[in-house]
Amino acid sequence: MRSVTELTTEVLEQAGLSPGKIRDWSLSTPPSLESFEAAAQALSGFLARGAALDERLPAAAGRSDVEQAAAGALGAALAAARVAFLDAHAAELYDRLTAGCSRPIRLERLLDEAAGLVPGLVPSPAEMEAERRLPLSDKRGLELAQGLLVEQVLALPRAGRHLIESMLAPTPEALEMLPRYLASGVGDFGAARVTRQGRAAVLELRNPRHLNAEDGATLAPTESAVDLVVLDPETEVGVFRGAVVEHPRYAGERVFGSGINLTHLYRGRIDFLFYLVRDLGYVSKIYRGLITQDGPVEKLWIAAVERYAIGGGCQLLHVVDHVIATRGSRLYLPARREGIIPGASNLRLPRAVGDRAARQAILSGREWTAGEADADLLIDEVTEPGDMDAAIASRVEELTSSGLVNAAANRRALRVGQEPLELFRRYMATYAHEQAYCHLSPALVRNLEQHWDAARRAE
Repeated sequence: MRSVTELTTEVLEQAGLSPGKIRDWSLSTPPSLESFEAAAQALSGFLARGAALDERLPAAAGRSDVEQAAAGALGAALAAARVAFLDAHAAELYDRLTAGCSRPIRLERLLDEAAGLVPGLVPSPAEMEAERRLPLSDKRGLELAQGLLVEQVLALPRAGRHLIESMLAPTPEALEMLPRYLASGVGDFGAARVTRQGRAAVLELRNPRHLNAEDGATLAPTESAVDLVVLDPETEVGVFRGAVVEHPRYAGERVFGSGINLTHLYRGRIDFLFYLVRDLGYVSKIYRGLITQDGPVEKLWIAAVERYAIGGGCQLLHVVDHVIATRGSRLYLPARREGIIPGASNLRLPRAVGDRAARQAILSGREWTAGEADADLLIDEVTEPGDMDAAIASRVEELTSSGLVNAAANRRALRVGQEPLELFRRYMATYAHEQAYCHLSPALVRNLEQHWDAARRAE
């Protein structure tokens, strides 16, 4: 890696940082080293000195233009050092953390263990705990390092595939709940609840105060609930449905999903990893099934859309096998106005609606309304409000009447042609990089204040 530029050191000095400490940091720029241990040690020293400089700067919201420029230059230099290390050593790093891809590892654990093996490469659990206490506007940008590491791992065919397949294993919480669920037909994880109904299992997303928005409190319960549906030998079809909400405008009604919880995002209560864990976790499990000790297993899925399928709710329509929507339901991806990437919709939506309509939705906010002709590309059947239960029962009967061996085989064949795992791996590598920068961009904070009035909303 090239040494820190004179321009960078000049910008840091203009912000009032100690010239001596800047010089010591600059002189510690890691050289290119073949030895993993030596390269890791040199990188950690450089990153520690850089972090110490960063801590001397005010929180992001209180910086002057000069201080903001210094933070940007410092962050860019630290990111470049991480990338240089990972370019040379990402494969060995992953092998060390997984015993040569012989040990499954979830993404969250991968990052925690990487922080222990190479201090500073990604934030430690303690550093992340402190970062979570800050609003989005004041975050130090530590999570960018997570995006850079995940990008590099997913870009490696062997390591990337291993990580994706590791994320398809059932969660410990689901395995613990499974015996009770098999006996009772009910699995309650709080923010997500599964109820067996004949040959179907209905998964309810339950965040009633926020119109069933997704956030840090819903993510793990939803993934464990998906696991229960897929693991249950008595279930042939999973049904994803929003629970009844509390909002006075929709009192007593169900809402399928209103996307990411923008208020929590603005308050800093949603980590960057939320995006990756969601798409590599429960969304991928709906689409690809689970990898268990006894082999792969998957189920057919129905989405029961009522009122709204916004953002993440709309993304789910790309991975299920059948979509039922009540007439008038609105489907759209507001990520453009938020300033983030809408999950894997950039990969999947063009297959459903065509490239031009997908660009209109992602870049310009195009919406679809159930019952209108153009929404037929996203919806398989439209039902009247109040008739959803009957529509679900009818579709379950239709899907299961000829047996599921044929259905599952066709599902796998469709997936191989549409989205082989290698294509998904490459997409997620790009997504990890780009979403990290989006999540930490000042533009996201401005968008949330302008379009969501986030500063005035109660949690």
